[in-house]
Amino acid sequence: MTDSILFSVSDGLARVTFNRPASLNAMDFEMGERWRDVARAVAVDPTIGAVILDAAGPAFCAGGDVVMMGTSGASGADVTETAGVIHEGIRIFTEIPVPIVAAVQGAVAGGGLGLMLTADYVVAASVARFVSKYANIGLTPDLGVSTLLPAAIGQRRALQLLLQDRTLDADEALAWGLVAEVVPLADVATRAEAVARFWLDGATVAFGQAKRLVRTGAGRTLAENLDDEASTIGAAFDTPASQHRVAAFAAASAKNKR
Repeated sequence: MTDSILFSVSDGLARVTFNRPASLNAMDFEMGERWRDVARAVAVDPTIGAVILDAAGPAFCAGGDVVMMGTSGASGADVTETAGVIHEGIRIFTEIPVPIVAAVQGAVAGGGLGLMLTADYVVAASVARFVSKYANIGLTPDLGVSTLLPAAIGQRRALQLLLQDRTLDADEALAWGLVAEVVPLADVATRAEAVARFWLDGATVAFGQAKRLVRTGAGRTLAENLDDEASTIGAAFDTPASQHRVAAFAAASAKNKR
């Protein structure tokens, strides 16, 4: 089994770790296949209630491994095929009803932005930096960047990153809505795990369905989304977990009215 991405599951928490630190965790062809396979594994495991996406080394992810692609004799067709493989993993991670938190300890570049944004909640270190760099080497956005980046920060700001040689520091990324929190580097892993544990300790399934509704809703009509919302909340209402929490909420409300 390859170790380019480490994958483990314990007590409902999955951990997915980019593990090519010498290459700034940039994805080569093999790592792309591993990413897809890990996504498939998460999607079919009913015991997983939350995912932490993190990385080894000083960088979170530099996107695709352009150095490898440029020296391996790969063709444009090879690059397209590999992008499709990675894209399958991105699609799975963004669509499954399991919330994902990213622990971003360092630089994020190019397609790494798209991989980061498969997470629903991003905790970034104060030393983290975010940059596009696609056009600098004559390439175009991939790995979900053209969709996930404007969804996160708006079209105008996405274009500022893609059409200028601009780097965002962590505080700018927070102000733009690219990340949810900025913490000291030493606290990134602990805070990301706390976010994941909050999901696991609460109404885990409801958190996952809320993520799914928001993620999939962006590509559907309002009518389709309303129908999905209605059926999803109805199904949730019939679960023992929901009935227990609704009853507790009703009891607390009645007590407060006295």
